[in-house]
Amino acid sequence: MVSCRGIYFVLAVFFGSVFGSIFMLGPLLPLMFVSPAWYRWITDRVVATWLTFPVALLEMVFGAKVVITGDGFIPGERSVIIMNHRTRIDWMFLWNYLLRYSYLRLEKICPISSLKGIPGFGWAMQVAAFIFVQGKWEEDRNHFENMLDYFCDIHQPLQLLFFPEGIDLTDNTKARSNNYAEKNGLQKYEYVLHPRTTGFTFIVERLRDGNNLDAIHDITVAYPQNIPQTEKHLLYGNLPKEIHLHVRRYPVQALPASREELQLWCQKRWEEKEERLRLFYEGKKYFDATGRSKIPPCKSELRVMVVKCISFLYWTFFTLAMFVLLFLYSFVRWYFVTVLVIFVVQQKLFGGLELMELACHQFFSKKKLQNSRKD
Repeated sequence: MVSCRGIYFVLAVFFGSVFGSIFMLGPLLPLMFVSPAWYRWITDRVVATWLTFPVALLEMVFGAKVVITGDGFIPGERSVIIMNHRTRIDWMFLWNYLLRYSYLRLEKICPISSLKGIPGFGWAMQVAAFIFVQGKWEEDRNHFENMLDYFCDIHQPLQLLFFPEGIDLTDNTKARSNNYAEKNGLQKYEYVLHPRTTGFTFIVERLRDGNNLDAIHDITVAYPQNIPQTEKHLLYGNLPKEIHLHVRRYPVQALPASREELQLWCQKRWEEKEERLRLFYEGKKYFDATGRSKIPPCKSELRVMVVKCISFLYWTFFTLAMFVLLFLYSFVRWYFVTVLVIFVVQQKLFGGLELMELACHQFFSKKKLQNSRKD
């Protein structure tokens, strides 16, 4: 049954993303055509202010407990984050971890391209230059190559979340994974799906060649009580009471050199995940008896609490203020409609703001190269 708290969570996050996209990110769009690098630097920080809002709602309103064990990030380091895909919304719960151990402005994810068209969420993802995927590697390879090369060219540090499983764990996806295992003589998994290693190895090699990778963070996520499988469960107020994240950090120097060895390395991590999750769910439902990370977070819980309070207050009053301004002033309504049309039309014509940003960068790079040749 739909719950009041669930409706509040969805509406608060939705309207925050819509108004944030139009009134905070919209005015920054022209900067893309002047300096893509500066546009990326500024918009990453603006988007990061919103990413703290779901964290604040989850922990302050719903009382979710976050238990982090294992390793941590070195603040500001460039990383590929690989994680098991237990639910369709694992990526959102990762923000609770990154708020404590890293900087949310560095995070990029690889959402399915169909999310681009969602008002608010999809627009903000485009502005944030998330790497949208079609789900077929032959269609995604060139896009990954162009986007990763762009981040390397502008020296943009990033922490890229990638789900090698490709899809969340359900009865149907587990059956398909087990069929694959049976055909290839592999172990059948109960708590994870067999990873697809092609995309993972390509990302690691591309970032490593571009000198934009410091480590891989292998994160195992588990929910000991309720598991919100899809976005629909958010409406039911079925947000997780506890989120357990176990982190293993692997410096880039420790990774295998060849593609084949890197594929085997990834598969080995998933064997470990299966065993780790089996012990978790069949045991006392914790990854580590101490319940604490080996590496302390870079932010104190007091600082995290202050950030969450500021975020909650800011986005609550910001959203209410935008409603009031839209009601009172016609020029605000005209601006709202104009930027909304821009978001919709540019996607129809050009495929998304992140593609326009990439095209601007390629144009400036080509022009710079031509000028250097003339000199």
